[in-house]
Amino acid sequence: MLAQVIAMAQSNFPNPENTAETDYLDSVQPDDRPEAAPPDLTHLNPSGEANMVDVSEKAVTVREAIACAQVRMQPETLDAIESGNAPKGDVIATARIAGIMAAKQTANLIPLCHPLPLQKVEVQITPDRHLPGYQIQATVRIKAETGVEMEALTAVSIAALTLYDMAKAIEKSISIESVRLISKTGGKSGDYQREA
Repeated sequence: MLAQVIAMAQSNFPNPENTAETDYLDSVQPDDRPEAAPPDLTHLNPSGEANMVDVSEKAVTVREAIACAQVRMQPETLDAIESGNAPKGDVIATARIAGIMAAKQTANLIPLCHPLPLQKVEVQITPDRHLPGYQIQATVRIKAETGVEMEALTAVSIAALTLYDMAKAIEKSISIESVRLISKTGGKSGDYQREA
């Protein structure tokens, strides 16, 4: 009886003398697995080095991008800004101008962005009592070979940072939140609209 149990147990393990089986197992190496196709990263050249994308062959189209950000603060801070009692002066006007200027400087801030002759930069800063704080929105438009998503995102980011700088004497805990692309139009990749 014991001999039968031992024989059954041995039959469940590979036979080391079965050369066909061991040859097959030896031939399957991790390196033999097919490699996944690398992602199509347009900012890398064939050697894997970062580079500026050549857009000279792209069609010139009207392109627009809209980005948003939120600046959250205490209700008292919002009241001080809205009443014009911030120590550094006109917070909103300064932040708006900073956002416009930043959009025009994006290529100097983001290494692989193209310098672009922007044709429209609009920055809106709206008080939001429910936040409480401010909603910031930037719209950037151009007629060119490449898009302006980074310019819109840079505009809202710098507007928000400027708002913080202008109001930090009142409140250090102001937070910048939810910097995001809302929409873009034009270009080979087509239109994009952020889901709510």
